Amino acid sequence: MPPPSQDTATAPPAAGHRPVMVREVIAVIEPKDGGIYIDGTFGAGGYSRALLEAAACRVCAIDRDPAVLAAGAALARQFPGRLTLITGRFSEMEELLRPHGLAAVDGVALDLGVSSMQLDDAARGFSFRFDGPLDMRMGADGPSAQEVINSASQEALADLIHAYGEERRARAIARAIVTARRQAPIVRTTQLAEIVRRVVRRGSGGMDPATRTFQALRIHVNDELGELDSGLAAAERLLKTAGRLVVVSFHSLEDRRVKSFLRTRSGDVPAPSRHAPPVSATILPDPSFTLPFRRARKPSAAELAANARARSARLRAGKRTAAPAWPERWAA
Repeated sequence: MPPPSQDTATAPPAAGHRPVMVREVIAVIEPKDGGIYIDGTFGAGGYSRALLEAAACRVCAIDRDPAVLAAGAALARQFPGRLTLITGRFSEMEELLRPHGLAAVDGVALDLGVSSMQLDDAARGFSFRFDGPLDMRMGADGPSAQEVINSASQEALADLIHAYGEERRARAIARAIVTARRQAPIVRTTQLAEIVRRVVRRGSGGMDPATRTFQALRIHVNDELGELDSGLAAAERLLKTAGRLVVVSFHSLEDRRVKSFLRTRSGDVPAPSRHAPPVSATILPDPSFTLPFRRARKPSAAELAANARARSARLRAGKRTAAPAWPERWAA
């Protein structure tokens, strides 16, 4: 099925939100009448709406943020009986679909990272652009960023800022955080941002020095990379033969994981090192995916001009084969 018209594909489902690469997502998934699709990261409902408008299908929309799903009720009313809103993590999609009598689906779409609405809500504490409580939780469970910043050891803070933020000055930032919290707890986004800015100079590209530290904390607090690994494997188990998995990621840590998963599951397993021979095809399970395209797709120039938040987006996809899902030992 060809992609929907530009008006359909770009119509924002909520004020201030533009779904990223939605036309490309729909073109790859190819929704069909009677099909069942998972929007694993509902957000403002951009992908769900596009799927529902592209075919007479059913969409199960998952989000770990109860506030987001409450706002999706209006979209559900527009498509009675076709949109099911489910609170939970997309890594648990199998368990979440079971009460709805679903054990196999025709497509899974994942739009990774924090949503525009969460970033723009100062009370959620995701952004250094606004003063708000240092929270960063996508759901309502688990320790907040404030708890992590004020309780983790200096070494642990340095490790997570370096690993998840790819921040070169991670040790200096961690040292500054520990020094500052001895004087008073760090409880506001602006407090943390100023601590980081005193340590890291603004680069020539204009990126705020606090960007990488905030990214690292958000990923850690929400276990985003663990969620992604589990979610990819769950999608592999749920997809029917010829079903499509489409993932839009926004930074290199996510994209590398998606790339590795899809290449491995398509039978392209690299050697452990450049000195070691390739993994023999005879010891691999049969490929569970084929790749519609090998290189990640990027937003069009028109989309980049209309939506600056799309600039780092990368889309990868896989088409499910008839082979069984791979064993757990091949997890990413």
